[in-house]
Amino acid sequence: MPRTSVIRKTASDFRVAPNWVDYAETRNEFSWENARRELAGMPGGGLNMAFEAVDRHVPDKGDCIAFRFLGADADRVITYRELAALTNRFASLLRGLGIGKGDRLFVLSGRIPELYVAVLGSLKNGTVACPLFSAFGPEPIATRMTLGEAKVLVTTEQLYRRKIEKMRGSLPGLQHVLLVQEQGAQAADIPGTLNLARLLAESSDAFDVVPTRPEDMALLHFTSGTTGTPKGAVHVHGAAITHWATGRYALDLHPDDIYWCTADPGWVTGTSYGIIAPLLHGVTSIVDEAEFDADRWYRILQEQKVTVWYTAPTAIRMLMKAGEEVARKYAFPNLRFVASVGEPLNPEAVWWGKEALGLPIHDNWWQTETGGIMIANTPAFDIKPGSMGRPLPGIDAFIVARDEQGQVRIVEEPDTEGELALRRGWPSMFRGYLNNEERYRKSFAGDLYLTGDLAKRDADGYFWFIGRTDDVIKSSGHLIGPFEVESALMEHPAVAEAGVIGKPDETVGEMVKAFVSLKSGYAASESLRMELLGHARKRLGAAVAPKEIDFLPTLPRTRSGKIMRRLLKARELGLPEGDTSTLEGQS
Repeated sequence: MPRTSVIRKTASDFRVAPNWVDYAETRNEFSWENARRELAGMPGGGLNMAFEAVDRHVPDKGDCIAFRFLGADADRVITYRELAALTNRFASLLRGLGIGKGDRLFVLSGRIPELYVAVLGSLKNGTVACPLFSAFGPEPIATRMTLGEAKVLVTTEQLYRRKIEKMRGSLPGLQHVLLVQEQGAQAADIPGTLNLARLLAESSDAFDVVPTRPEDMALLHFTSGTTGTPKGAVHVHGAAITHWATGRYALDLHPDDIYWCTADPGWVTGTSYGIIAPLLHGVTSIVDEAEFDADRWYRILQEQKVTVWYTAPTAIRMLMKAGEEVARKYAFPNLRFVASVGEPLNPEAVWWGKEALGLPIHDNWWQTETGGIMIANTPAFDIKPGSMGRPLPGIDAFIVARDEQGQVRIVEEPDTEGELALRRGWPSMFRGYLNNEERYRKSFAGDLYLTGDLAKRDADGYFWFIGRTDDVIKSSGHLIGPFEVESALMEHPAVAEAGVIGKPDETVGEMVKAFVSLKSGYAASESLRMELLGHARKRLGAAVAPKEIDFLPTLPRTRSGKIMRRLLKARELGLPEGDTSTLEGQS
Protein backbone atom coordinates (compact mmCIF):
# COMPACT_ATOMS: atom_id res chain seq x y z
CA MET A 1 0.00 0.00 0.00
CA PRO A 2 1.23 3.56 -0.57
CA ARG A 3 3.23 5.08 2.27
CA THR A 4 2.09 8.49 3.48
CA SER A 5 3.22 10.80 6.28
CA VAL A 6 -0.09 10.30 8.12
CA ILE A 7 -2.30 7.25 8.61
CA ARG A 8 -5.81 8.66 8.62
CA LYS A 9 -8.43 7.04 10.82
CA THR A 10 -12.08 6.65 9.80
CA ALA A 11 -15.10 5.10 11.49
CA SER A 12 -14.48 1.87 9.55
CA ASP A 13 -11.22 1.40 11.48
CA PHE A 14 -13.05 0.85 14.78
CA ARG A 15 -14.43 -2.59 15.60
CA VAL A 16 -15.70 -1.18 18.88
CA ALA A 17 -16.33 2.43 19.79
CA PRO A 18 -13.07 3.92 21.18
CA ASN A 19 -13.02 5.21 24.74
CA TRP A 20 -11.55 8.52 23.54
CA VAL A 21 -12.94 10.25 20.45
CA ASP A 22 -12.61 13.99 21.05
CA TYR A 23 -9.03 14.90 21.90
CA ALA A 24 -9.50 18.45 23.20
CA GLU A 25 -12.82 17.90 24.98
CA THR A 26 -11.65 14.87 26.96
CA ARG A 27 -8.41 16.56 27.98
CA ASN A 28 -10.26 19.70 29.06
CA GLU A 29 -12.81 17.78 31.15
CA PHE A 30 -10.40 15.27 32.67
CA SER A 31 -9.21 15.46 36.27
CA TRP A 32 -7.25 12.99 38.37
CA GLU A 33 -9.77 13.49 41.16
CA ASN A 34 -12.57 12.23 38.91
CA ALA A 35 -10.39 9.33 37.73
CA ARG A 36 -9.88 8.27 41.32
CA ARG A 37 -13.66 8.05 41.75
CA GLU A 38 -13.68 5.26 39.18
CA LEU A 39 -11.93 3.11 41.78
CA ALA A 40 -13.60 1.78 44.92
CA GLY A 41 -11.18 3.12 47.49
CA MET A 42 -10.99 1.94 51.09
CA PRO A 43 -12.52 3.24 54.32
CA GLY A 44 -11.03 6.49 55.53
CA GLY A 45 -9.69 7.57 52.15
CA GLY A 46 -7.29 4.68 51.71
CA LEU A 47 -6.34 3.13 48.40
CA ASN A 48 -4.75 -0.28 47.83
CA MET A 49 -3.56 -1.20 44.37
CA ALA A 50 -4.24 -4.94 44.70
CA PHE A 51 -7.71 -4.47 46.21
CA GLU A 52 -8.64 -2.28 43.23
CA ALA A 53 -7.14 -4.74 40.77
CA VAL A 54 -8.64 -7.94 42.20
CA ASP A 55 -11.10 -7.88 45.10
CA ARG A 56 -13.18 -5.01 43.72
CA HIS A 57 -14.24 -7.23 40.79
CA VAL A 58 -15.22 -10.36 42.73
CA PRO A 59 -18.92 -9.49 43.32
CA ASP A 60 -19.64 -8.84 39.61
CA LYS A 61 -16.86 -10.66 37.73
CA GLY A 62 -15.70 -13.32 40.16
CA ASP A 63 -16.06 -16.16 37.66
CA CYS A 64 -14.48 -14.24 34.77
CA ILE A 65 -10.94 -15.16 33.79
CA ALA A 66 -8.27 -12.82 35.13
CA PHE A 67 -5.21 -14.67 33.74
CA ARG A 68 -4.71 -17.45 31.25
CA PHE A 69 -1.14 -18.73 31.60
CA LEU A 70 0.22 -20.51 28.53
CA GLY A 71 2.77 -23.03 29.77
CA ALA A 72 5.07 -25.36 27.90
CA ASP A 73 3.07 -28.44 28.96
CA ALA A 74 -0.34 -27.12 29.98
CA ASP A 75 -2.32 -23.93 30.32
CA ARG A 76 -3.71 -22.62 33.60
CA VAL A 77 -6.72 -20.39 34.05
CA ILE A 78 -7.25 -18.23 37.14
CA THR A 79 -10.55 -16.40 37.70
CA TYR A 80 -10.89 -13.17 39.64
CA ARG A 81 -12.43 -15.09 42.54
CA GLU A 82 -9.56 -17.58 42.56
CA LEU A 83 -7.01 -14.77 42.27
CA ALA A 84 -8.57 -13.03 45.27
CA ALA A 85 -8.27 -16.22 47.34
CA LEU A 86 -4.70 -16.97 46.22
CA THR A 87 -3.48 -13.45 46.91
CA ASN A 88 -5.21 -13.51 50.30
CA ARG A 89 -3.35 -16.72 51.13
CA PHE A 90 -0.06 -15.13 50.12
CA ALA A 91 -0.78 -12.01 52.20
CA SER A 92 -1.70 -14.24 55.17
CA LEU A 93 1.54 -16.15 54.66
CA LEU A 94 3.56 -12.92 54.82
CA ARG A 95 1.76 -11.78 57.93
CA GLY A 96 2.50 -15.13 59.55
CA LEU A 97 6.20 -14.65 58.78
CA GLY A 98 6.18 -11.24 60.43
CA ILE A 99 6.47 -9.36 57.12
CA GLY A 100 4.39 -6.22 57.10
CA LYS A 101 3.75 -2.81 55.68
CA GLY A 102 6.78 -1.20 54.04
CA ASP A 103 8.92 -4.34 54.06
CA ARG A 104 10.44 -5.27 50.69
CA LEU A 105 9.68 -8.46 48.76
CA PHE A 106 11.56 -9.41 45.60
CA VAL A 107 10.43 -11.95 43.01
CA LEU A 108 12.90 -13.76 40.74
CA SER A 109 11.13 -16.09 38.34
CA GLY A 110 9.78 -16.53 34.87
CA ARG A 111 6.24 -15.50 33.96
CA ILE A 112 4.61 -18.11 36.18
CA PRO A 113 1.41 -17.74 38.23
CA GLU A 114 3.34 -17.55 41.51
CA LEU A 115 5.02 -14.32 40.39
CA TYR A 116 1.69 -12.57 39.83
CA VAL A 117 0.20 -13.94 43.05
CA ALA A 118 3.26 -12.83 45.02
CA VAL A 119 3.20 -9.27 43.67
CA LEU A 120 -0.52 -8.80 44.29
CA GLY A 121 -0.47 -10.58 47.64
CA SER A 122 2.40 -8.36 48.77
CA LEU A 123 0.47 -5.24 47.83
CA LYS A 124 -2.54 -6.44 49.83
CA ASN A 125 -0.26 -6.80 52.84
CA GLY A 126 1.20 -3.32 52.37
CA THR A 127 4.53 -4.96 51.48
CA VAL A 128 6.57 -3.35 48.70
CA ALA A 129 6.95 -5.59 45.63
CA CYS A 130 9.93 -5.65 43.27
CA PRO A 131 9.98 -8.19 40.41
CA LEU A 132 13.40 -8.94 38.90
CA PHE A 133 14.40 -10.35 35.52
CA SER A 134 14.90 -14.07 35.89
CA ALA A 135 17.88 -13.88 33.52
CA PHE A 136 19.84 -11.55 35.80
CA GLY A 137 23.11 -12.97 37.02
CA PRO A 138 24.03 -13.22 40.72
CA GLU A 139 25.80 -9.85 40.85
CA PRO A 140 22.96 -7.64 39.51
CA ILE A 141 20.50 -9.58 41.66
CA ALA A 142 22.61 -8.97 44.77
CA THR A 143 23.04 -5.28 43.86
CA ARG A 144 19.30 -4.69 43.57
CA MET A 145 18.34 -6.73 46.60
CA THR A 146 20.94 -4.94 48.70
CA LEU A 147 19.83 -1.49 47.51
CA GLY A 148 16.20 -2.46 48.03
CA GLU A 149 16.79 -3.95 51.48
CA ALA A 150 15.05 -7.20 50.54
CA LYS A 151 13.51 -9.14 53.42
CA VAL A 152 11.74 -11.79 51.33
CA LEU A 153 12.61 -13.45 48.03
CA VAL A 154 10.23 -15.58 45.98
CA THR A 155 12.05 -17.71 43.42
CA THR A 156 12.24 -21.21 41.97
CA GLU A 157 14.43 -24.06 43.19
CA GLN A 158 16.47 -23.96 40.00
CA LEU A 159 17.09 -20.21 40.11
CA TYR A 160 17.91 -20.35 43.80
CA ARG A 161 20.60 -22.98 43.28
CA ARG A 162 22.04 -21.23 40.23
CA LYS A 163 21.99 -17.62 41.37
CA ILE A 164 21.21 -17.15 45.05
CA GLU A 165 22.56 -20.01 47.15
CA LYS A 166 26.26 -19.14 46.89
CA MET A 167 25.72 -15.43 47.58
CA ARG A 168 23.12 -15.84 50.33
CA GLY A 169 25.69 -14.85 52.92
CA SER A 170 26.13 -11.44 51.27
CA LEU A 171 22.44 -10.65 51.87
CA PRO A 172 22.18 -10.46 55.67
CA GLY A 173 18.86 -8.59 55.52
CA LEU A 174 17.18 -11.41 53.58
CA GLN A 175 15.05 -13.20 56.16
CA HIS A 176 12.98 -15.59 54.06
CA VAL A 177 13.32 -17.37 50.72
CA LEU A 178 10.06 -18.86 49.40
CA LEU A 179 10.71 -21.53 46.79
CA VAL A 180 8.41 -22.44 43.93
CA GLN A 181 8.59 -26.14 43.17
CA GLU A 182 9.65 -26.91 39.59
CA GLN A 183 6.85 -28.49 37.57
CA GLY A 184 6.99 -32.27 37.82
CA ALA A 185 9.80 -32.23 40.39
CA GLN A 186 9.64 -33.32 43.99
CA ALA A 187 10.09 -30.55 46.53
CA ALA A 188 13.68 -30.40 47.71
CA ASP A 189 14.57 -29.71 51.31
CA ILE A 190 17.02 -26.85 50.81
CA PRO A 191 18.41 -25.34 54.02
CA GLY A 192 17.40 -21.76 54.66
CA THR A 193 14.35 -21.89 52.35
CA LEU A 194 10.61 -22.42 52.69
CA ASN A 195 8.28 -24.34 50.40
CA LEU A 196 5.84 -21.80 48.96
CA ALA A 197 3.14 -24.28 47.92
CA ARG A 198 3.10 -25.87 51.36
CA LEU A 199 2.85 -22.51 53.14
CA LEU A 200 0.06 -21.33 50.83
CA ALA A 201 -1.92 -24.49 51.50
CA GLU A 202 -1.61 -23.87 55.24
CA SER A 203 -2.55 -20.16 55.02
CA SER A 204 -6.02 -18.67 55.27
CA ASP A 205 -7.79 -17.27 52.24
CA ALA A 206 -9.56 -14.80 54.53
CA PHE A 207 -7.52 -11.60 54.77
CA ASP A 208 -8.34 -8.00 55.60
CA VAL A 209 -6.44 -5.88 53.09
CA VAL A 210 -4.05 -3.49 54.81
CA PRO A 211 -5.57 0.01 54.58
CA THR A 212 -2.76 1.63 52.64
CA ARG A 213 -2.83 5.32 51.74
CA PRO A 214 -2.34 6.62 48.17
CA GLU A 215 1.16 7.87 49.06
CA ASP A 216 2.30 4.61 50.67
CA MET A 217 5.10 2.88 48.78
CA ALA A 218 3.84 -0.02 46.66
CA LEU A 219 6.36 -0.88 43.94
CA LEU A 220 10.09 -0.56 43.47
CA HIS A 221 11.37 -0.55 39.88
CA PHE A 222 15.03 -0.39 39.02
CA THR A 223 16.11 1.59 35.98
CA SER A 224 18.03 -0.15 33.24
CA GLY A 225 21.34 0.74 34.81
CA THR A 226 23.06 1.47 31.50
CA THR A 227 25.55 3.64 33.36
CA GLY A 228 26.55 3.44 36.98
CA THR A 229 24.56 1.78 39.73
CA PRO A 230 20.89 1.09 38.86
CA LYS A 231 18.47 3.51 40.48
CA GLY A 232 15.45 2.29 42.40
CA ALA A 233 12.37 4.31 41.41
CA VAL A 234 9.77 4.44 44.17
CA HIS A 235 6.09 4.15 43.20
CA VAL A 236 3.01 4.41 45.40
CA HIS A 237 -0.44 2.81 45.66
CA GLY A 238 -2.00 5.92 44.15
CA ALA A 239 -0.29 5.01 40.86
CA ALA A 240 -3.28 2.75 40.27
CA ILE A 241 -5.23 5.85 39.23
CA THR A 242 -2.82 6.42 36.34
CA HIS A 243 -2.87 2.71 35.47
CA TRP A 244 -6.66 2.84 35.24
CA ALA A 245 -6.74 6.06 33.19
CA THR A 246 -4.04 4.97 30.75
CA GLY A 247 -5.61 1.54 30.38
CA ARG A 248 -8.76 3.34 29.30
CA TYR A 249 -7.32 6.06 27.07
CA ALA A 250 -4.00 4.73 25.78
CA LEU A 251 -4.80 0.99 25.51
CA ASP A 252 -8.54 1.44 24.96
CA LEU A 253 -9.44 -1.46 27.25
CA HIS A 254 -13.07 -2.62 27.28
CA PRO A 255 -14.57 -5.11 29.78
CA ASP A 256 -14.74 -8.03 27.31
CA ASP A 257 -11.21 -7.64 25.92
CA ILE A 258 -8.68 -10.45 25.67
CA TYR A 259 -5.44 -8.61 26.34
CA TRP A 260 -1.83 -9.66 25.87
CA CYS A 261 1.12 -7.69 27.21
CA THR A 262 4.33 -9.45 26.20
CA ALA A 263 6.55 -7.60 28.68
CA ASP A 264 8.16 -9.44 31.57
CA PRO A 265 7.21 -8.03 35.01
CA GLY A 266 10.94 -7.60 35.63
CA TRP A 267 10.48 -4.48 33.49
CA VAL A 268 8.07 -1.75 34.58
CA THR A 269 5.75 -2.34 31.61
CA GLY A 270 5.25 -5.95 32.65
CA THR A 271 4.07 -4.80 36.08
CA SER A 272 2.10 -1.65 35.22
CA TYR A 273 0.48 -3.09 32.09
CA GLY A 274 1.05 -6.83 32.43
CA ILE A 275 -0.46 -7.04 35.93
CA ILE A 276 -2.13 -3.91 37.30
CA ALA A 277 -3.86 -2.00 34.45
CA PRO A 278 -5.69 -4.94 32.81
CA LEU A 279 -6.92 -6.17 36.19
CA LEU A 280 -8.18 -2.70 37.07
CA HIS A 281 -10.38 -2.92 33.97
CA GLY A 282 -11.53 -6.45 34.72
CA VAL A 283 -10.24 -7.92 31.45
CA THR A 284 -8.69 -11.30 30.71
CA SER A 285 -4.91 -11.26 30.32
CA ILE A 286 -2.86 -13.77 28.36
CA VAL A 287 0.54 -14.60 29.88
CA ASP A 288 2.97 -16.60 27.74
CA GLU A 289 5.55 -18.36 29.87
CA ALA A 290 7.78 -19.19 26.87
CA GLU A 291 10.37 -17.04 25.14
CA PHE A 292 9.82 -15.35 21.78
CA ASP A 293 9.04 -17.50 18.77
CA ALA A 294 7.40 -15.91 15.72
CA ASP A 295 5.10 -18.83 14.90
CA ARG A 296 4.11 -19.24 18.54
CA TRP A 297 3.30 -15.56 18.91
CA TYR A 298 1.13 -15.49 15.79
CA ARG A 299 -0.59 -18.67 16.95
CA ILE A 300 -1.33 -17.07 20.35
CA LEU A 301 -2.88 -14.02 18.68
CA GLN A 302 -5.05 -16.30 16.57
CA GLU A 303 -6.01 -19.08 18.99
CA GLN A 304 -6.45 -16.93 22.11
CA LYS A 305 -8.52 -14.42 20.13
CA VAL A 306 -6.45 -11.51 21.43
CA THR A 307 -8.18 -8.16 20.94
CA VAL A 308 -5.61 -5.73 22.41
CA TRP A 309 -1.89 -6.45 22.09
CA TYR A 310 0.83 -4.44 23.86
CA THR A 311 4.36 -5.34 22.84
CA ALA A 312 7.81 -3.89 22.18
CA PRO A 313 9.68 -2.59 19.10
CA THR A 314 12.25 -5.35 19.48
CA ALA A 315 9.54 -8.00 19.18
CA ILE A 316 7.99 -6.24 16.21
CA ARG A 317 11.35 -6.06 14.43
CA MET A 318 11.92 -9.76 15.15
CA LEU A 319 8.55 -10.53 13.58
CA MET A 320 9.50 -8.36 10.61
CA LYS A 321 12.78 -10.26 10.35
CA ALA A 322 10.87 -13.56 10.22
CA GLY A 323 9.02 -12.31 7.13
CA GLU A 324 5.42 -11.55 6.22
CA GLU A 325 4.94 -15.06 4.88
CA VAL A 326 4.96 -16.35 8.46
CA ALA A 327 2.24 -13.89 9.44
CA ARG A 328 0.13 -14.92 6.43
CA LYS A 329 -0.24 -18.44 7.83
CA TYR A 330 -2.47 -17.02 10.56
CA ALA A 331 -5.55 -14.85 10.83
CA PHE A 332 -6.38 -12.28 13.50
CA PRO A 333 -10.06 -11.38 13.10
CA ASN A 334 -10.40 -10.43 16.78
CA LEU A 335 -7.34 -8.18 17.00
CA ARG A 336 -8.42 -4.54 17.01
CA PHE A 337 -5.58 -2.57 18.58
CA VAL A 338 -1.79 -2.98 18.70
CA ALA A 339 0.47 -0.74 20.77
CA SER A 340 4.20 -0.65 21.38
CA VAL A 341 6.59 0.77 23.95
CA GLY A 342 10.20 0.40 25.07
CA GLU A 343 11.98 2.59 22.58
CA PRO A 344 10.79 4.67 19.62
CA LEU A 345 9.02 2.71 16.91
CA ASN A 346 10.46 3.28 13.46
CA PRO A 347 7.95 4.37 10.78
CA GLU A 348 8.71 1.22 8.80
CA ALA A 349 7.45 -0.89 11.71
CA VAL A 350 4.23 1.13 11.99
CA TRP A 351 3.48 0.43 8.32
CA TRP A 352 4.54 -3.20 8.61
CA GLY A 353 1.79 -3.72 11.17
CA LYS A 354 -0.80 -2.41 8.75
CA GLU A 355 0.45 -4.70 6.00
CA ALA A 356 1.12 -7.88 8.01
CA LEU A 357 -1.51 -7.65 10.76
CA GLY A 358 -4.07 -5.42 9.12
CA LEU A 359 -3.54 -2.82 11.85
CA PRO A 360 -0.93 -0.08 12.28
CA ILE A 361 1.26 -0.24 15.39
CA HIS A 362 0.50 2.58 17.82
CA ASP A 363 3.65 3.83 19.51
CA ASN A 364 3.62 5.40 22.95
CA TRP A 365 6.14 6.89 25.35
CA TRP A 366 6.81 6.71 29.07
CA GLN A 367 9.60 5.82 31.49
CA THR A 368 10.26 3.81 34.61
CA GLU A 369 10.06 7.12 36.46
CA THR A 370 6.67 8.12 35.06
CA GLY A 371 5.14 4.80 36.13
CA GLY A 372 2.57 4.88 33.32
CA ILE A 373 2.00 5.92 29.71
CA MET A 374 2.31 9.67 29.21
CA ILE A 375 2.22 10.26 25.43
CA ALA A 376 0.54 7.93 22.97
CA ASN A 377 -0.97 7.23 19.60
CA THR A 378 -4.50 6.11 20.47
CA PRO A 379 -7.14 4.26 18.41
CA ALA A 380 -9.42 7.10 17.32
CA PHE A 381 -6.76 9.52 16.13
CA ASP A 382 -4.52 9.80 13.09
CA ILE A 383 -1.03 8.34 13.35
CA LYS A 384 2.09 10.09 12.16
CA PRO A 385 4.47 7.13 11.75
CA GLY A 386 7.63 7.80 13.74
CA SER A 387 5.87 10.02 16.27
CA MET A 388 5.24 8.96 19.85
CA GLY A 389 1.82 10.64 19.68
CA ARG A 390 0.20 13.27 21.86
CA PRO A 391 -0.13 13.70 25.64
CA LEU A 392 -2.85 11.73 27.38
CA PRO A 393 -5.58 13.32 29.54
CA GLY A 394 -4.06 14.70 32.73
CA ILE A 395 -0.58 14.98 31.20
CA ASP A 396 1.00 18.30 30.19
CA ALA A 397 4.14 17.83 28.12
CA PHE A 398 6.60 20.50 26.95
CA ILE A 399 9.84 21.00 25.10
CA VAL A 400 12.29 22.95 27.25
CA ALA A 401 15.70 24.52 26.80
CA ARG A 402 18.23 26.10 29.12
CA ASP A 403 19.36 29.71 28.78
CA GLU A 404 22.91 30.96 29.29
CA GLN A 405 22.36 31.03 33.06
CA GLY A 406 21.19 27.42 33.05
CA GLN A 407 17.57 28.32 33.72
CA VAL A 408 14.94 26.10 32.13
CA ARG A 409 12.40 27.74 29.82
CA ILE A 410 9.50 26.28 27.86
CA VAL A 411 9.95 26.40 24.08
CA GLU A 412 6.76 27.50 22.36
CA GLU A 413 7.90 27.33 18.74
CA PRO A 414 6.94 24.05 17.00
CA ASP A 415 9.56 21.73 15.49
CA THR A 416 12.23 23.02 17.89
CA GLU A 417 14.44 20.38 19.46
CA GLY A 418 14.85 20.38 23.22
CA GLU A 419 14.38 18.25 26.31
CA LEU A 420 11.01 16.66 26.91
CA ALA A 421 9.49 17.74 30.23
CA LEU A 422 6.25 16.93 32.05
CA ARG A 423 4.36 19.00 34.58
CA ARG A 424 4.41 17.09 37.86
CA GLY A 425 1.21 15.92 39.49
CA TRP A 426 0.12 12.67 37.78
CA PRO A 427 -0.46 9.88 40.35
CA SER A 428 2.12 7.38 39.06
CA MET A 429 5.02 9.85 39.09
CA PHE A 430 7.91 8.30 40.98
CA ARG A 431 8.29 9.65 44.48
CA GLY A 432 12.03 9.28 44.71
CA TYR A 433 15.14 7.31 43.88
CA LEU A 434 15.72 4.96 46.75
CA ASN A 435 18.38 6.43 49.08
CA ASN A 436 19.33 9.04 46.47
CA GLU A 437 17.43 12.23 47.21
CA GLU A 438 19.97 14.46 45.47
CA ARG A 439 19.61 12.62 42.17
CA TYR A 440 15.84 12.85 42.50
CA ARG A 441 15.92 16.62 43.05
CA LYS A 442 18.05 17.07 39.93
CA SER A 443 15.25 15.47 37.90
CA PHE A 444 13.05 18.53 38.40
CA ALA A 445 13.08 22.20 37.52
CA GLY A 446 10.30 23.83 39.49
CA ASP A 447 7.14 21.87 38.70
CA LEU A 448 8.65 20.25 35.60
CA TYR A 449 10.04 16.73 35.52
CA LEU A 450 13.01 16.67 33.13
CA THR A 451 12.97 13.35 31.30
CA GLY A 452 16.46 13.37 29.81
CA ASP A 453 14.95 12.63 26.38
CA LEU A 454 15.40 15.02 23.49
CA ALA A 455 12.31 15.56 21.38
CA LYS A 456 10.36 18.07 19.34
CA ARG A 457 6.67 18.94 19.10
CA ASP A 458 5.10 19.66 15.72
CA ALA A 459 2.38 22.18 14.95
CA ASP A 460 -0.34 19.55 15.47
CA GLY A 461 0.88 18.72 18.98
CA TYR A 462 2.53 15.39 18.11
CA PHE A 463 5.84 14.68 19.85
CA TRP A 464 8.86 13.20 18.07
CA PHE A 465 11.71 11.44 19.83
CA ILE A 466 15.23 12.60 18.94
CA GLY A 467 17.35 10.61 21.40
CA ARG A 468 18.65 10.51 24.93
CA THR A 469 20.61 13.62 25.85
CA ASP A 470 23.79 11.54 25.94
CA ASP A 471 23.04 9.75 22.63
CA VAL A 472 22.84 12.82 20.39
CA ILE A 473 25.67 13.03 17.86
CA LYS A 474 27.45 16.33 17.25
CA SER A 475 28.97 16.41 13.77
CA SER A 476 30.24 19.52 11.96
CA GLY A 477 27.97 21.69 14.07
CA HIS A 478 24.91 19.50 13.44
CA LEU A 479 22.98 17.79 16.23
CA ILE A 480 21.97 14.39 14.86
CA GLY A 481 19.46 12.14 16.59
CA PRO A 482 20.36 8.47 16.14
CA PHE A 483 16.71 7.43 15.89
CA GLU A 484 16.25 9.40 12.66
CA VAL A 485 19.22 7.65 11.06
CA GLU A 486 18.13 4.24 12.34
CA SER A 487 14.62 4.75 10.94
CA ALA A 488 16.00 5.66 7.51
CA LEU A 489 18.17 2.56 7.42
CA MET A 490 15.22 0.37 8.41
CA GLU A 491 13.35 1.55 5.33
CA HIS A 492 15.76 -0.56 3.27
CA PRO A 493 14.25 -4.03 2.70
CA ALA A 494 17.41 -5.81 3.92
CA VAL A 495 17.60 -4.17 7.35
CA ALA A 496 15.95 -5.75 10.40
CA GLU A 497 17.51 -3.52 13.07
CA ALA A 498 19.84 -0.56 13.19
CA GLY A 499 21.84 1.12 15.94
CA VAL A 500 23.68 4.41 15.43
CA ILE A 501 26.49 6.04 17.42
CA GLY A 502 28.79 9.00 17.19
CA LYS A 503 32.41 8.00 16.58
CA PRO A 504 35.09 10.59 17.48
CA ASP A 505 36.60 12.28 14.44
CA GLU A 506 39.32 14.95 14.39
CA THR A 507 37.72 16.87 11.54
CA VAL A 508 33.98 16.87 12.22
CA GLY A 509 33.93 16.13 15.95
CA GLU A 510 31.83 12.97 15.68
CA MET A 511 31.20 10.81 12.65
CA VAL A 512 27.92 8.91 12.32
CA LYS A 513 28.46 5.15 12.37
CA ALA A 514 25.70 2.55 12.01
CA PHE A 515 25.44 -1.09 12.99
CA VAL A 516 22.78 -3.17 11.27
CA SER A 517 21.43 -6.70 11.48
CA LEU A 518 19.84 -8.15 8.36
CA LYS A 519 16.55 -9.85 7.64
CA SER A 520 16.55 -13.51 6.70
CA GLY A 521 17.42 -13.98 3.05
CA TYR A 522 20.07 -11.25 3.04
CA ALA A 523 23.81 -11.70 3.57
CA ALA A 524 26.42 -9.15 4.61
CA SER A 525 28.62 -8.05 1.74
CA GLU A 526 30.60 -5.04 0.61
CA SER A 527 28.09 -4.37 -2.15
CA LEU A 528 25.22 -4.32 0.35
CA ARG A 529 27.24 -2.02 2.63
CA MET A 530 27.69 0.46 -0.22
CA GLU A 531 24.03 0.13 -1.15
CA LEU A 532 22.99 0.97 2.43
CA LEU A 533 25.37 3.92 2.61
CA GLY A 534 23.90 5.24 -0.63
CA HIS A 535 20.34 4.65 0.57
CA ALA A 536 20.98 6.58 3.78
CA ARG A 537 22.75 9.41 1.98
CA LYS A 538 19.88 9.78 -0.45
CA ARG A 539 17.32 9.62 2.32
CA LEU A 540 19.06 11.84 4.90
CA GLY A 541 21.62 13.94 3.07
CA ALA A 542 25.39 13.85 3.37
CA ALA A 543 25.54 15.75 6.70
CA VAL A 544 23.36 13.27 8.58
CA ALA A 545 23.90 9.93 6.84
CA PRO A 546 26.32 7.40 8.35
CA LYS A 547 29.86 7.30 6.97
CA GLU A 548 30.48 3.76 8.18
CA ILE A 549 28.26 0.69 8.47
CA ASP A 550 29.10 -2.58 10.20
CA PHE A 551 27.03 -5.75 10.07
CA LEU A 552 26.17 -7.63 13.28
CA PRO A 553 24.13 -10.83 13.70
CA THR A 554 22.09 -9.08 16.41
CA LEU A 555 22.33 -5.74 18.20
CA PRO A 556 22.89 -5.57 21.97
CA ARG A 557 19.62 -4.80 23.70
CA THR A 558 18.34 -4.57 27.22
CA ARG A 559 15.69 -7.10 28.15
CA SER A 560 13.20 -4.27 28.00
CA GLY A 561 13.97 -4.00 24.29
CA LYS A 562 16.14 -0.89 24.09
CA ILE A 563 19.13 -0.95 21.77
CA MET A 564 22.20 -0.28 23.91
CA ARG A 565 23.94 2.41 21.86
CA ARG A 566 26.23 3.00 24.80
CA LEU A 567 27.46 -0.56 24.53
CA LEU A 568 27.91 -0.32 20.76
CA LYS A 569 30.02 2.78 21.31
CA ALA A 570 32.08 1.24 24.11
CA ARG A 571 32.88 -1.80 21.98
CA GLU A 572 33.71 0.31 18.97
CA LEU A 573 36.11 2.50 20.93
CA GLY A 574 37.51 -0.22 23.21
CA LEU A 575 36.10 1.45 26.32
CA PRO A 576 34.82 -0.24 29.51
CA GLU A 577 31.35 -1.64 28.93
CA GLY A 578 30.05 -0.66 32.37
CA ASP A 579 26.96 -2.26 33.85
CA THR A 580 25.65 -4.92 31.44
CA SER A 581 23.32 -6.58 33.94
CA THR A 582 20.23 -5.75 31.88
CA LEU A 583 21.80 -6.83 28.59
CA GLU A 584 19.76 -9.47 26.78
CA GLY A 585 21.51 -12.84 26.94
CA GLN A 586 23.35 -12.12 30.19
CA SER A 587 22.81 -14.49 33.09
